[in-house]
Amino acid sequence: MPAATPLIPMTPDEVSSFAQSVRGTLARHWSGPVAAPEADLLKLWQSAAEQGWLELGAAGALAAAVAAVRELGRAACPLPVMDAFVATRLLAHDENLIDGIGRGEVRVVACVGDGSEPQVRHLDAGRQATHLLTFPATGGTAVLRPVKGTVETAGLAVPAWSTVTPGESAVTTEIDADTADEAVVLLRLQLAVRALAAAEHSHEMAVEHAKQRRQFGKIIGSFGAVQQRTATCQIDVGAGNLLVADAVQALENNLPDRLLSAEIAVEHARTAAPRVQLGAHHTLAAIGYFEEHDAPWLFRRVHGDIARLRTLPRAFGDVADILVEGTGSLPTGDLGETGEAFRTEVRAFFDAYAEKLGRIEMGEDAELVRAVADRGWLGLTWPEEAGGRSASLSEQVVLNEEAAYRRAPVVKALGAVSLLGDSILRHGTPEQKERFLPLIRNGQLTFCLGYSEPEAGSDLASLRSRAVRDSEGWVINGQKLWTSGGHEADWVWLAVRTDPDATPRHAGITMFLVPMNTPGITVQQHRALSGEISCTVFYDDVRVPDDLRVGEVNGGWKVITDSLASERVAMGNIAAVLHRQLDDLLALARRDPGAAVGPRGSHARALVTELAVGVQATRVLVAAGLRAAGQSSGERLAAPMAGVLAGELAERFGEVVLDILGPDAALSASAPGALGGGAFEYGLRLSIMYVVGGGTNDIQRGMIAQGLGLPR
Repeated sequence: MPAATPLIPMTPDEVSSFAQSVRGTLARHWSGPVAAPEADLLKLWQSAAEQGWLELGAAGALAAAVAAVRELGRAACPLPVMDAFVATRLLAHDENLIDGIGRGEVRVVACVGDGSEPQVRHLDAGRQATHLLTFPATGGTAVLRPVKGTVETAGLAVPAWSTVTPGESAVTTEIDADTADEAVVLLRLQLAVRALAAAEHSHEMAVEHAKQRRQFGKIIGSFGAVQQRTATCQIDVGAGNLLVADAVQALENNLPDRLLSAEIAVEHARTAAPRVQLGAHHTLAAIGYFEEHDAPWLFRRVHGDIARLRTLPRAFGDVADILVEGTGSLPTGDLGETGEAFRTEVRAFFDAYAEKLGRIEMGEDAELVRAVADRGWLGLTWPEEAGGRSASLSEQVVLNEEAAYRRAPVVKALGAVSLLGDSILRHGTPEQKERFLPLIRNGQLTFCLGYSEPEAGSDLASLRSRAVRDSEGWVINGQKLWTSGGHEADWVWLAVRTDPDATPRHAGITMFLVPMNTPGITVQQHRALSGEISCTVFYDDVRVPDDLRVGEVNGGWKVITDSLASERVAMGNIAAVLHRQLDDLLALARRDPGAAVGPRGSHARALVTELAVGVQATRVLVAAGLRAAGQSSGERLAAPMAGVLAGELAERFGEVVLDILGPDAALSASAPGALGGGAFEYGLRLSIMYVVGGGTNDIQRGMIAQGLGLPR
């Protein structure tokens, strides 16, 4: 069989322009979900041919095909664009046939089969199709047969599925196993993208409804339950779209793990799209229950498309099968030539210090911190005049990921860069930069965060610790809670109120960097569930000179939000820790897959798939949050979404590992027979911190909802 045209990467602008064109065509020839029962799918198929949608496979324009599928999903339209895409690639040897597909004269629906089926059920657009393409999932003979007859089958899907009776063979071609598997993956991706897009459209309508609908004298979007549900749906949608984008990029660039990337995107959509659709219906309530609204028709498409995934099984199994029966891990992603070159350098560096890596509990190794500092990697993105290397964000991402994954004891030094150094660089005086940036750059500034108080946890705007100015500087009084590492820190990054009468509440706050050995500071230690020491710190008439104030007087909220943005992105890096735990789990499972996780289709393997998809979803949100850091882009919500997903996944991860591996996974590192070297047990204990640290997940979801425009 002649090779099909290689997939051609497209620019975001090209994809966006094409998607806009598809929307215009749908507006003219489909008229939205409500019109689905009476819509003329054949007329749309002809229009699609005129617009070139059916030539995308011959052109290798996968991103455009996925963009078209997404728009079709939003319109609850099952036009089989990807079936045409796959057919033109499998039948590339027959130019006349490919031309016929492109012109809409040969209208193909595709499925898995050996070519001998007397009938094929549950097909979209069967009544409008002229030909049926079947191919074995394991490779072999692909067969194109004319459609001899169709019977529509009433049910959930509207337009209805069809049972197709094919005629005698028209065209055959031999395909290898890899080609067949890619074709299956593309057809599965079509269903997943379409379902996710339909659910996303319902979610968007629910958000707009929540901004306007009044109940009990209030806009319903101000209700906590609505905000929590809306944010949860947004996390599912956001992660799903990012996973699809990663899959398309991997396929376009022919990366080794491209099919795994696509299958992860499919698996996420399989579980997320119905959740999002249900959440949207919950918010829309009665208005979305009646068929005059788009939501019921989108509901039908979501569940119909997800159900059809079962008709397209992969010969190589699902996500867990690929991972357990293979030797690799999750897709790395591509951070560009600079980022990936730096990854090679970082990995080689950590390999040289292998004996210092793998520590489960928090801590620092002075020698390794010095070695990282000597490389210029602490503050590497800072400008050269600040002692940095003006490195790219991708290099910073790589360093954080690799350090977390390798369990390198340098986490606090890296945290000092993002939480203190970046803020001082933005808001500090020249003298403060000269004094503190070298300490941070050399890994010599140990610090703790002085944020939370008895009456101000996630709600930092309510903090009450006071700083009063006098002729000698400032006098601070108050109490801070949950100050992790306060017993061994040299400095505290301290938020206090300097104007008790300021409005709004977040005004009147000022930031200080205060030595922990200052008279009047008393530290009371507590041991957390994770085993780390977190402190209550009392401030009694603590005198602080004005040159330790960072930022403007009463302008601390800007400094806080800048550092919290870094903190929440850093918290999202728990994805790298969970990635390592996943790989630890896979290493154990590969020793004896049958005993550890059972055969294909087992409950344990389904749990492995759940964990793998969750970790990858968190990773793509972390990456998006880092890309959006300091920008007002559409991905600005990615960081809090990553924090929410990471925290809850960490706790779920611990539960699932205990379910799969049993009590030996609940043993600590010091116990004989502890699986994962105690990492699973420690990870479960630590997971609660990720749910509440840096603002509880409830608060984070509130931020996400308000970022979507819902009222406070």
